[in-house]
Amino acid sequence: MQAYSSRQRIILSVVILLIGAAWTWGSRDTTGSNTGGEIPAPQVGFLAPDFTLQNEAGEFVSLSDFRGKAVLVNLWASWCTPCQREMPAMQSVYDQYKEQGFVVLAVNITSQDSRANAIAFAESLNLTFPILFDVNGEVALAYQMRAFPSSYFIGSDGIIQEVVIGGPMAEALLQVRAEQLLEGVE
Repeated sequence: MQAYSSRQRIILSVVILLIGAAWTWGSRDTTGSNTGGEIPAPQVGFLAPDFTLQNEAGEFVSLSDFRGKAVLVNLWASWCTPCQREMPAMQSVYDQYKEQGFVVLAVNITSQDSRANAIAFAESLNLTFPILFDVNGEVALAYQMRAFPSSYFIGSDGIIQEVVIGGPMAEALLQVRAEQLLEGVE
C-alpha cells in the first residue's frame, strides 16, 4: 500500500473541508427561524408568555400584574383527575406562602371544559387563589399545552424556572418550588 505524500494529504484535506462547507451551506436554515415556522413552547430560562383573562367576578387579570412575585401558572380542567388530585396541595402551599409573595394562577381551559363546572369544582375545594377562564383557548395555544395539568413555575422576573407537564404534583414538590421561587422575591 502506497503512503500519501504531504501534498496529497493537503489536497485531500482541502477537498474534505470544501465538501463540509458546501454541506453546511446547503443545509442551513433560510427561514430565519429554527422552529419550522411554529412558535416555540415556553421553556425554562425564557420569559413566560403574558396573558389577560377574566376571573369569576369578571375582572381582568394579567400574568404581568404579578411581576415581582413568585407565580405558579397551572393549566387545568375540572374533569381532569390529576388536576383534581393536585388542587388541594396547591391550595395548601398557596396558604402557606401567599404572604411571602407566592401566587397561584389556576387557568381553567374553558374551551375544553365549562365555566360552571370549573366554578363548582373550585367552590367544592374552597379554592382561594385566582381561577381564570381561558374561554377561547388562547393561553392553551400560547403555552402549547400538551397535557392536563401543565404547570409553569415563574420567577419574580417573569422567567420560567420549571415546567411540569402532567401530574398530580405532590405537596412536597410544590413547597420546594415555592421556596426556591421566593428566594428571588424582594
